[in-house]
Amino acid sequence: MNKIRKIAITGCSRGLGRALVDEFIAAGHQVAGCSRSTTQIDDMNQSLGPKHAFQALDVSDEKAVQAWATTLVGHMGVPDLVINNAGIINTPAPLWTVSSDEFRDVLNVNLLGVHNVTRHLLPLMIESKTGVLVNLSSGWGRSVSPDVAPYCASKWAIEGMTKALASELPDGLAAVPLSPGVIDTDMLRQAWGEGAGGYRSAAEWATLAAPYILQLDASDNGQSLTTPG
Repeated sequence: MNKIRKIAITGCSRGLGRALVDEFIAAGHQVAGCSRSTTQIDDMNQSLGPKHAFQALDVSDEKAVQAWATTLVGHMGVPDLVINNAGIINTPAPLWTVSSDEFRDVLNVNLLGVHNVTRHLLPLMIESKTGVLVNLSSGWGRSVSPDVAPYCASKWAIEGMTKALASELPDGLAAVPLSPGVIDTDMLRQAWGEGAGGYRSAAEWATLAAPYILQLDASDNGQSLTTPG
């Protein structure tokens, strides 16, 4: 029998995050998540049951993340698996036309948000001497395309930051930058329009991604990985 895992995931209310939530719960695991969408979070709390817990917050707000971490641990204990999935993309445009506010917003969610979650959950995992931290990267964290430079910057930073973190961890833990591949999500449609429709849906992706993520362990620490398929 597979071990029941305690899983924390950001950006849990739609796209890849919601698809993972559904797969993890279907497999019997306990999930706590966060998202900025209050309406969707309320719906998830009502439909998915009291074993799981979801909260509306912005991961770029450190005080909100700190409070969520405390609530999360009180509800299910220290997570075995943390997935930093929350992310946004800039409106496609040449870098010199992107406003400083929009650039800052992308970095705040995609990079600072990951640091906030890491600061307030990883020390507890280190104390427990076990756990896996997965930071969602992107193909655009290992290559580039025009008009998405802020997003590329954030995901290249995720790759570097996660690998550096991996070198700091004690034995028994892992930090992994994980690229999901190309998936038909709202974010991809923002960049590619209807061209995103030729790729797998988030639900199709999650049927392979969820078990793949669950088998990650300390031997994967610091490796740049990509979900199968």
